[in-house]
This record gives sequence, C-alpha cells and structure tokens, in this order.
Amino acid sequence: MARGGTQAVLVFSTPPFITARQRIAELAIAHRLPTMCQGRLFVEAGGLMSYYPNHEDVWRRAAVYVDKILKGARPADLPVEQPRKFELVINLKTAKTLGLTIPDSLLRRADEVIQ
Repeated sequence: MARGGTQAVLVFSTPPFITARQRIAELAIAHRLPTMCQGRLFVEAGGLMSYYPNHEDVWRRAAVYVDKILKGARPADLPVEQPRKFELVINLKTAKTLGLTIPDSLLRRADEVIQ
C-alpha cells in the first residue's frame, strides 16, 4: 500500500484483522500510514483512531427487541434502527509518531484519548 501511494488505511473489525491488530498497527506506523478502525482494541495496539457504535447501547436496545418479540410482537412489524451512540478513541502517541497534529476540536469530541 505504501508503494502504491496509499495515504491512509481503514481497518474493519473482522476476526483476522482483530487478531493481527498489533502487527497491522506496527506496519502502518513503519510505513507512515494513518489508520482508522472500528474498535478501541486496535487503537490500544497503536492504531491512530477509532469511531464505532457503543456496543453496550446496541446490545441494550437489541434486548428491548427480544423482549417485544417474546411478548408476541411480529419482527416484521418492528422498525429498523441504526446505532445512536458512537465512541471516538484517538491515540496521540501514534499521531505524534506519524507527525500528525490532531485538531483540538476533534480531541474535545473524543470519548477517550490515549496518551
């Protein structure tokens, strides 16, 4: 990717990528590629930042649907919902290593900033 001129990498939260998160982060830093991912584990491993649905909120809301179905509601009659709460995690150490400055406006919005 670095030879091909890639400027950033989006890493999805699938088992192979989660398992290899440390190696992916190391390679991205070595090749000066900022990374965005879907989960704090990747940011803790050295990824630049993550923006993803709050899993607790998603599961809590799913439980409400299960309760309605168990009480007789037809699944086809329930509205489709999208996540409402998202979490932003930023790794400032990685940003510094990559020579990036994260704007204060983004840092203020972050749910967590890893130093």
